Amino acid sequence: MNIELLYFEDCPNHELAERLVRDVLDELTLDVSIRRIAVPDETAGIAVRFPGSPTIRVDGVDVEPGFVDCDDCTPRCRIYSVDGRLTGLPAREWLVAALQQPSVAAPCQGELHST
Repeated sequence: MNIELLYFEDCPNHELAERLVRDVLDELTLDVSIRRIAVPDETAGIAVRFPGSPTIRVDGVDVEPGFVDCDDCTPRCRIYSVDGRLTGLPAREWLVAALQQPSVAAPCQGELHST
């Protein structure tokens, strides 16, 4: 299993997103590392198809159900609609569901720059 956390450095939510992932991994007793991918500029954003920070992908698939790939890949904050409200983090349930899915082909691949 491959977990990626894509973010830009000034994002106020990327550390909370990483904590969320770690908490869910602990809850599900999964021993999986998180690949942190810094996206400092649009060039890097295009390479990884970056929809905003934080983005969490499991085996290359965004955890947001029904996510449609973005056209704008510039570093910026990502807003999620969870239960009718806007928030800077994906729903915990989305992450749990993504981690419990069987592995699928990864559509969101590109040259990755890890930190």
